[in-house]
Amino acid sequence: MDVFVYGTLTEPERVASVVDSYAFLGSAVLSGLHPVQGEYPTLAPGGETGGRLLRTDDVDALDAYEGVEEGLYVRVSVPVDGAGAGDDIDDEVAVYVGDPVRLGVGDEVTWPVLDDKPPGGDEFGSRIRAYLQQNDVRVLPQ
Repeated sequence: MDVFVYGTLTEPERVASVVDSYAFLGSAVLSGLHPVQGEYPTLAPGGETGGRLLRTDDVDALDAYEGVEEGLYVRVSVPVDGAGAGDDIDDEVAVYVGDPVRLGVGDEVTWPVLDDKPPGGDEFGSRIRAYLQQNDVRVLPQ
């Protein structure tokens, strides 16, 4: 799986401590979301974020590191501009977005409010997915 990483997972030493096998595919820009520094880095609507493209099969380890099961971060898919043109990058990559309230920046980050509550209680993840569908959020390999 290809993942757009920002923050601590751009550091090879950190990635090596989290997953067994990985490769960096190069630098990239996430257009449509900007970084916000909370207890840990997260993303907010608008702007752009510099980072790297990471390839690993150890998705469970990344999910555990990001606290997906505990609701600290959600993993979403974002389209890649120019993917598939002989560059060996997936058409979509995973991006981890942290819950701003849980990361101490709830007053600084506003995600769209949903008209209907999603089944299963994943309101934060659903709000992010709704924003991604309604806006031109893309990863641009550099």
